[in-house]
Amino acid sequence: MPATGSGPVAADAHARTRERVARAVLENGPSTAAALAELIGLTPAAVRRHLDTLVAEGILEPQEERVYGQRGRGRPAKVFVLTPEGRDAFEHSYDDLAVGALRFLADTGGDDLVLEFARRRIADLEERYRPALEAAAPERRAAVLAEVLSTDGYAASVQAAPVGGGEQLCQHHCPVAHVAEQFPQLCEAETEAFARLLDTHVQRIATIANGEDVCTTHVPGVRRSPAQHDLMHDTNPRRGSHR
Repeated sequence: MPATGSGPVAADAHARTRERVARAVLENGPSTAAALAELIGLTPAAVRRHLDTLVAEGILEPQEERVYGQRGRGRPAKVFVLTPEGRDAFEHSYDDLAVGALRFLADTGGDDLVLEFARRRIADLEERYRPALEAAAPERRAAVLAEVLSTDGYAASVQAAPVGGGEQLCQHHCPVAHVAEQFPQLCEAETEAFARLLDTHVQRIATIANGEDVCTTHVPGVRRSPAQHDLMHDTNPRRGSHR
């Protein structure tokens, strides 16, 4: 009898495709059906069927796309984001023991002790990342940081900041998001480490732990010293060659 496409094999294939769709949202942030279709290599109609299932299962939810600046005519695009339950379906490096241990630290030593623990925890990550960041040109450091963060499961990317110049470092996944909901010191210590690695002041403007879709850190544009600026704009090759 010929295959009908409705047996266990087909069901498994659909489940794997739905996981690819959900992971694409995890790694790329809020996404339209058309963008997901292009990423995965399926037709928009096929992706929409999987999106309908993922929404029904509580893995994804539709939202209006955020628009910076003046909105054009027509209905705003619909994007899909992971729900908290959807994030739980992916790997998390936390458990009840971690929350209990941090609660004990907070109860016995106060919030400052929790922050010290968070700083020591992030110190290992900072030490591993520093060689790659130091080897990169200043204007490439945010992109390199996103690359090394992605190797640790943060699904990070960099994009131009919509306002104010500079860049936005986006982490579409946080392995400790649920712990950070109760202990924001984890986010604070991570932001401090980013500033040291990038050798510039950075500003955390959104976190998954605080209910946002993406952890977003603003990285200002590279500023050159006055001496560097003069050298870049000096068109006289004989300047500075006085005998």
